[in-house]
Amino acid sequence: MADEPIPRLFGTDGIRRVVNAEFSPVFIAEVAAATAEFLQGESPVLIAQDYRTTSPGIARILAGVLAMDGIDVVELGAMPTPCLQYNVRALHARLGLMVTASHNPTDFNGIKFSGPEGMEITPEEEHTIERNVHRRQFAVPKWDRALPVRRDTDGVARYLRSIVGLVDRPRIAARKFRVVLDCGNGTSAATSPELLRSLGCRLTTLNASPDGHFPGHPSEPTEANLSDLRQAVVAFGADFGVAHDGDSDRVAFVDETGRYIPGEEALGLFAREMLRRNGGGTIVTSVTSTRCVEEVVRQGGGKLVITRSGSLPVARGISDEQAVFGGEENGGFYWPKHQVARDGPASSAMLLDLLAETGRSLGQLLADLPKYHVVKRNVPLPGVAKARVMERVQKTLGGDADHLVTLDGVKAFYKDGWILVRPSGTEPVCRVYAESQDGAKAKAMCERAVDLVASLVQEATAA
Repeated sequence: MADEPIPRLFGTDGIRRVVNAEFSPVFIAEVAAATAEFLQGESPVLIAQDYRTTSPGIARILAGVLAMDGIDVVELGAMPTPCLQYNVRALHARLGLMVTASHNPTDFNGIKFSGPEGMEITPEEEHTIERNVHRRQFAVPKWDRALPVRRDTDGVARYLRSIVGLVDRPRIAARKFRVVLDCGNGTSAATSPELLRSLGCRLTTLNASPDGHFPGHPSEPTEANLSDLRQAVVAFGADFGVAHDGDSDRVAFVDETGRYIPGEEALGLFAREMLRRNGGGTIVTSVTSTRCVEEVVRQGGGKLVITRSGSLPVARGISDEQAVFGGEENGGFYWPKHQVARDGPASSAMLLDLLAETGRSLGQLLADLPKYHVVKRNVPLPGVAKARVMERVQKTLGGDADHLVTLDGVKAFYKDGWILVRPSGTEPVCRVYAESQDGAKAKAMCERAVDLVASLVQEATAA
């Protein structure tokens, strides 16, 4: 029994998959019962959700099963993931369950688990829940232990007060910034319009009606999906534009000229400015990050810590190192004075604070960052082929690279750039990144890696 293989349910950010016969009401109830067994009566558990069409049903299944198993459940309603994570810590909860599939397409949904510190639960805790599901080791309901499900309606206000306390509100309000906010029909509609208006912004909103079908554009805030935001920033003469993914733990910016700001540039900017504000300190980022961050940390007299990709490794690194800032190139940024969780709404407030403090525009703040070009692609990667493909990738790239880093995937360094090949933890794809100071070189390096992965997948699946 000890050596019995336990199927993985958790990826990089919780349990996430297409809603179908596999991700069914029965499966969700089993996950809830396995979680109750894991908790052994410890409470309370907070439950929140995004606006996907299946989220209310999933949240109610989780709440009902846990309450029947004697767990004190508190429903917070629809809100961003970072809002739930803040409330977990503020209310001294044992666990937070966020029903969301973040930026994934509309047919996906999932459950993110947050522990008492507001960070994702540990791999060991995930494995316990997976083992309970696999062995059907569930808590046994007893009629005299069942509890009512409670409701807390102050979660959003509690969270927004913390963000406003993070910045200089009078200084921001005095600037009367004009901002265009694209809520993407997601959870930022529950928090960000109120937040930005409370900071004195003259606000224009796009896609601010919550809708789990994401009619405005897909929920991933990529450059291709934010063409309306870019046009609106220019048309309204805004100081900048801001957009979030479906559960608002990440952010994307558009500068005053309508230029989409890649996540690695925003990461470099925030790292530099937080080092300046704090007179140095530690910055934590993941293996996916740009050399721009390395340069600004070195120039700012700081310390750089590199972790695996994903929320928990970065958050744990920030906590352990008492870092002044952390983040990844995907737009997930952490503000430790507020909470150690990636937080899209807090990031927009911090950008306003930096613009108000410096008196400069977003474009001006970005202009003197070290310039690197990053190209990103996804390649389909079935789970059955993952191990074989990655083994061959490491062998092939290692043949001509200056050196390899295998902390998370395979990152090959060359004198004029790097390539990273990393299996996704949330989708059946392989993430391919390439960076160089020469844009054409970065593109060529990425195409080489994409062709390599695609050919290896074909070989592995044909075998």
